[in-house]
Amino acid sequence: MVMGEFFVWSAFLGTLLFLFPVFVGFDTYINVRENKAYFALSVFGLRVLGGYGELYRDGAAIHLTKKFAIFLPYDKMRDTRKYFEITDGFQLYKFHQIVETGGADSIYGILLATLLQAGGGAAFAYLRTKHPFLSLKNGTVLADETCLKLTVETVTVFNGLVLTLAIAKKALEALLNWIRSKKLTASWKKQQSNS
Repeated sequence: MVMGEFFVWSAFLGTLLFLFPVFVGFDTYINVRENKAYFALSVFGLRVLGGYGELYRDGAAIHLTKKFAIFLPYDKMRDTRKYFEITDGFQLYKFHQIVETGGADSIYGILLATLLQAGGGAAFAYLRTKHPFLSLKNGTVLADETCLKLTVETVTVFNGLVLTLAIAKKALEALLNWIRSKKLTASWKKQQSNS
């Protein structure tokens, strides 16, 4: 009887954890003048991964540690975009941004900051009508120095079921692409042998 209760409780807790919401945060700080974008990935507020990225003439480098970086050529980035598609089960829960721009002593800097603040406010007002649960904040900071900096804090929520379905979808797409490539290769070899 004790073993049966253990399995029932294990199944209940496993199902609960499978459906329990997971909060994943992605924080970014972009400094245009330095040509760097710093990022941090966290789960339930605990940092999991971090680093920074830099743009070069023929691609972008993502530095994960002092000695390890990933280089992504621009021509291959179009293909990598498919791997980061977000399905409907991943819900944006929080989006906070702050834009820092120079020109505090210039009428053009003040006008730019005003336009950024008004544009962000209008976009966020529209998003709030579509997604009332979404936490949205928009801010603009004027600095004396010439700069353009962007800080973005996002949190996405999903559960184990959604993650499992997304992984299964990607695995199925990879399997179908592999089958198609094998069929094309087989038909090409058959055409070569017939000619």
